[in-house]
Amino acid sequence: MSASVIRVLHIARYRAPSMERKLEWMAAQPGLAFWLVRPAVWQDEYGKIPVNPVVPGCSVLRVPIWGRMNDPHRALYRTLTFGMRVIQPHIIHAEEEPDSLAALQIILARRWFAPRAKLILHTWQNVHRPKKWYVRLVTQIALREADAILCASRGAVQVLREMGYPGPAEVIPPIGVDTRIFRPMERRTDPTTFRVAYAGRFVPEKGLDVLLQAVALLGPGVELWLIGEGPQRVALQALARDLGIGERVRWIPPVAPEQMPEILAQVDVVVLPSRTTRVWKEQFGRILVEAMACGVPVVGSDSGAIPEVVGEAGLIFPEGDAQALAVCLERLRQFHDLRAEYRAKGLERARLYSQETVAAQTVGVYRRQWANLF
Repeated sequence: MSASVIRVLHIARYRAPSMERKLEWMAAQPGLAFWLVRPAVWQDEYGKIPVNPVVPGCSVLRVPIWGRMNDPHRALYRTLTFGMRVIQPHIIHAEEEPDSLAALQIILARRWFAPRAKLILHTWQNVHRPKKWYVRLVTQIALREADAILCASRGAVQVLREMGYPGPAEVIPPIGVDTRIFRPMERRTDPTTFRVAYAGRFVPEKGLDVLLQAVALLGPGVELWLIGEGPQRVALQALARDLGIGERVRWIPPVAPEQMPEILAQVDVVVLPSRTTRVWKEQFGRILVEAMACGVPVVGSDSGAIPEVVGEAGLIFPEGDAQALAVCLERLRQFHDLRAEYRAKGLERARLYSQETVAAQTVGVYRRQWANLF
């Protein structure tokens, strides 16, 4: 292999093919040789999902996981080398949090098997939350060892700086929107019904009680589709009945990304009503960019990264304020021209988060780190 080829070892836990499209694009770029370490299977509370053993352009090494697959902090890969001894990478890009056991594991493997490689980590964390002493120790080691850290939002960059990280920290989400899947389709909405949708986890911090209250304020002719699952489901169903809107709420189990555009084509607006807690605020909101890419207007609370992601392509309301959310929804319900405006703005903004855009930005980081190797 030519000495001018950048050998990239990418370590990531992707649960669906639409999340890994950026790897195909990056692997196709000139001057890159790409290896991917990924879990052997994906298993979470929704069940077990087969993991694609082939990613075009990548040599794939599938490794089992110790711990919960979707635990970003305590899971470990069942390997010592991550293939580093054979690959001898120039760049190790691990989509793992700096305060995670997996990041510490990868740091140790680099020291032993690829000490000259540049290490890139990733963080979603946009709250500088308290940590126990051993978590602080792991974080300090990771921040010292990382040559660059990619962040999902500006808030995550700020937290890194507050923790004393002086190195390169760029806002590049790890997962963009796959515009080959999420794209405008023929609209199949009901002109007599205004359909509002949410997709994600049913947990308190997502603010679904606020969304139910807002729909109740809007009165008849408004239907709510809740797509997902979670521990708050029973409580939310009871709240919907108490609010008198039980018959206007449709509960849809989690669906594969490939099926989401079909659902989004049947709704008028997507809402992300997240609520900030002491240790969490919205870190990105992928459903927002997926909806925008499908030409669906979006409304979000002002929690965390939501205003940053939406920009001027949707409406923002104060988190926890059901009345303000109802006002936003009523504006979109009444004014078809406003819906059309946000559909157009959303399509344009979604390109900023496309897999191709995220991939190009990430490759730029690789090339800058490569230049610093010599």
